[in-house]
Amino acid sequence: MAGLSRGSKIFQQNLKITQLGKRGQIDEAIKVFNRITHPNTVTYNSMISVYAKNGRIYDARKLFDKMRLKNLVSWNTMINGYLLNDQVDKACELFDKMPERDHFTYALMITCFARNGELEKARNVFESLPDKSNIACWNTMLTGYAKAGRLNDARQLFDEMPEKNLVSWNSMLSGYTQNGEMKFGLNFFEEMEEKDVISWNLLLDGFIQVGDLDSAKEVFAKVPYPNIVSRVTMLSGFARYGMILEAERVFDQMPEKNEVAWNAMLAAYGQNGKIGMAASLFNRMSQRSVVAYTTMIDGYVRAGKLKEARDLLDNMPYKNVGARTTMISGYVQNNRVDEARWIFDRTASRDVVCWNTMIAGYAQCGRIDEAFDLFKKMEPKSIVVWNTIIAGYAQVGQMEKALEMFEKMGKRNVISWNSLISGYTQNGFYIDALKHFIMMARDGKKPDQSTFASALSSCSNLAAEHIGKQLHQVVIKSGYMKNLSACNALINTYAKCGNIFDAEKMFEDVENADIISWNSLLAGYALNGYGKEAVKLFDEMEEKEVVPDEVTFVSVLSACKHAGLSNAGANLFEHMTKKYSINPSPEHYACMVDLLGRAGRLEEAFLLIKEMKTKATAEMWGALFGACRMHNNLKIAGCAIKKLLELEPHTSTNLVVLSHMYAELGRWGDVERVRETIKKSGAGRLPGCSWIEDRKQLLVFLCGDDISPQAAENFNVLLTLTAQMMDMCHMPAMTSFGLDLDS
Repeated sequence: MAGLSRGSKIFQQNLKITQLGKRGQIDEAIKVFNRITHPNTVTYNSMISVYAKNGRIYDARKLFDKMRLKNLVSWNTMINGYLLNDQVDKACELFDKMPERDHFTYALMITCFARNGELEKARNVFESLPDKSNIACWNTMLTGYAKAGRLNDARQLFDEMPEKNLVSWNSMLSGYTQNGEMKFGLNFFEEMEEKDVISWNLLLDGFIQVGDLDSAKEVFAKVPYPNIVSRVTMLSGFARYGMILEAERVFDQMPEKNEVAWNAMLAAYGQNGKIGMAASLFNRMSQRSVVAYTTMIDGYVRAGKLKEARDLLDNMPYKNVGARTTMISGYVQNNRVDEARWIFDRTASRDVVCWNTMIAGYAQCGRIDEAFDLFKKMEPKSIVVWNTIIAGYAQVGQMEKALEMFEKMGKRNVISWNSLISGYTQNGFYIDALKHFIMMARDGKKPDQSTFASALSSCSNLAAEHIGKQLHQVVIKSGYMKNLSACNALINTYAKCGNIFDAEKMFEDVENADIISWNSLLAGYALNGYGKEAVKLFDEMEEKEVVPDEVTFVSVLSACKHAGLSNAGANLFEHMTKKYSINPSPEHYACMVDLLGRAGRLEEAFLLIKEMKTKATAEMWGALFGACRMHNNLKIAGCAIKKLLELEPHTSTNLVVLSHMYAELGRWGDVERVRETIKKSGAGRLPGCSWIEDRKQLLVFLCGDDISPQAAENFNVLLTLTAQMMDMCHMPAMTSFGLDLDS
């Protein structure tokens, strides 16, 4: 009887540990564990699971190593812990050491590799199964392909399955719905011999994810026996698109409301800025879990009410790392990093997310040294925090440090490569970005939409169309042609390379063009002098009720100025301020000054600069000065050059142009005066740079560069061509143009 009582007591304690872990109350779970004098294997397994699920994987492993008697569940629990914490290498090590394995072990390892994007390794584990009859492992591999968007591979595996259950059908359906392939998803759903509420919920969620709420409502109305997940999915869908009244209606009509439903409605209010209604609902809740508190704190943070968020955190009945991390994130978002650090330092049980949030906070605010100091203290370092520190260095322009961190990290994933490649692109190191794109492929990592966007952006900035076309083919083969960011990057690349035909074709092929798609083509028209086409596209944009933004007007105004459409540009500028209530930025003003100046309306351009509310930039005065040169207006040119010298005292280019203007009018005294000003200012000119794509190579030329191995060869060719032209056309010697090739 005594034995039964002791066993019953341990069972109750094990159950309590698990329940506390699920609620995120890890400190309380540790206290219960430490009170057990003779913990059994189940107790250890429960505590390992609690540690792992709450981000404390190091403590989980310490406890695992301390166990004298480990069973198969112990090993699987530890591997699952590594899976939850994205530590695939550690999971592999443990998998190799296991004395025995079951189907669940193999399923865990397949999931490990699949989540890490290593689908070939996942397939190798699948193929190594001693017994292929276990349907769970087939389903796990199927899910891996589906989540990675490799739907052809998923469908092939599905068709090869010796036996399928409802989980198999739902896994394949999930692949279609989660990847936005709703046409295929709906057809597959209709083919299903058997459906359950999960099948209906997957279809419902798929339509919500692609923004088709009408179809979602139809599906919701047809669900035979909707469960709480069906209702919460529909509620969250309405909330996501700002339809808060419809979300409330779903909530009110629920026959039974569990904790998930209350929290979903709470989140709906918070996400839509209805913080007063969220607070009212929170106060009505009879039981408030950690999730409820965290959701409410997040709602206050979104509404900018950090004091209320902090008060709620301080009054929580139990400490929770998730809630504290939300508060840290709130402070970071509002540039109150020191207060975020105060919370961080007083968080006893920090998980990986907490560390990452604080380090990312420092990095995002440009305080990279403090981010690195904290990074050094974090043990073990997750792959996420390595990626954060790489992106942080890239953000402040320290690409050498970013590369150093990248090379030091052990395991790299796609995000690691993306952080480095996008860093090179954002900092103007376009060739380095493309080099690392190639290195990424050699490392066995498959690029995603972010990788393609960065690489294509580098191509567009280099006007390397041939490389852009090669990348286009890789995008097609990788299955990202329906991805909007990849399509937008391709539009931008073709447009910047001067290939407007392919840019237009890409734009026409985009199914759900967003504002970036429209702006990319508009910018292309502007860059290539297609003013009328830009205005026509803008009109089409308005007809389709796409709301233009600041970038739209910069592009269309720029297009007008290049095409000499001064009246159309002036009308659009007025349209921007009056119809769309967009306050003109310095870039908009610079476009208008250039537009009016090119049309000879110099007085209007000068008046626009003088009367505008924002401070005039060098770009505006430069545009006005350029127009003055074009129309020989020395009076306004003098005012413009005076302002330019104040803003750019070390740039001599504008003074040189002014000197030429005086020379053209024979005012040699003024020419000499300007030259003396140039000498006194010590101003210099940046060397000219150009590049050309030839035979699949990008050749870069710098003015005055006599060190490059190609320089001597180029000069010799130029000398030969010059001699031939002089013979044919009786040209004067090149020295008369100030170019002495022998010097």
